[in-house]
Amino acid sequence: MSDITVRIWRGDENGGEFKEYVVPAQEGEVVLDVVHRVQAGQAPDLAVRWNCKAGKCGSCSAEINGRPRLMCMTRMNSLPEGEPVTITPMKTFPIIRDLVTDVSFNFEKLKEVPALKPKPREKDGTYRMMQQDIERGQEFRKCIECFLCQDVCHVIRDHEENKENYAGPRLFIRYADLEMHPLDTNDRRKLLQEKAGLGMCNITKCCTEVCPEHIHITDNAIIPLKERVVDDRYDPIAWLGRKIFKRSSKTQASA
Repeated sequence: MSDITVRIWRGDENGGEFKEYVVPAQEGEVVLDVVHRVQAGQAPDLAVRWNCKAGKCGSCSAEINGRPRLMCMTRMNSLPEGEPVTITPMKTFPIIRDLVTDVSFNFEKLKEVPALKPKPREKDGTYRMMQQDIERGQEFRKCIECFLCQDVCHVIRDHEENKENYAGPRLFIRYADLEMHPLDTNDRRKLLQEKAGLGMCNITKCCTEVCPEHIHITDNAIIPLKERVVDDRYDPIAWLGRKIFKRSSKTQASA
C-alpha cells in the first residue's frame, strides 16, 4: 500500500501554518487513526481532541478537505486517493492549539434556554402524553454536540459579531425539543425572535447536511420554530386577542 500525506494545521490563537506528514497507508483506517499515528511518531505535541472513537462523543470535530466532519467517522478510503488530506480546526470557533478549538460559546448560549416547565399533574398524580408527541422530540435528543452544524452555519462562521444574538442550529433543536414537549408550558417564542436570532437563519440546510446523527435540523426544528414565531407575532387574530386581553386587564386594574 502507498503512503498517505496529511497536511495538518499547527498553531494557536496567534497564528500558525500547515505542516505535512507522511505515514504508511493501512487498510480500514479513519482520519483519526492517521492523526494518532502522526502524533505518536512524528508530532508528539500535536493537540487533538477525541474520546470515544465511535461517533458518539462529538469530540473529534474538524474540517477535512474543507468539509466539517468527525475524524473518527471519516474513512480514509472515502477521500480522493493519492491526494494530500488537509485537516484544519473548526473555523467558527477560536483556536486553542492545533486542531483544538474553544467551543464554550455553545454552552454559554445554552444557559439562555429556559428550562422545561411542566404543566400540573393529573388528578391521580401522573402525567399523560401521546406516544407520537414523545417521538417528535426524540430525534433532537440524538444530538452528540459535535457542533459541526454550528461550524458550518454561515451566520456565525462568517460574522463573528452575530454570536452575541444568535444561538445557532444546535441550540435551535434544543429550543424545538422543549417547545414541542407535550408537558411544557413555557413560551420561548419571543426569546427565539429577539435574543436567539431565529430570524437570521435562511434555512439553507447546510447544518442538516453535516449532522453525523442525520437529524433533520432545518425541516423538523428550525422551520416549525419559525412558523410558531410568525403565528405569535403576525397572526391578526392572535394580535387582536392580545389587544383585547391587555385592554380588559387595564380596565379591571383601574376599577
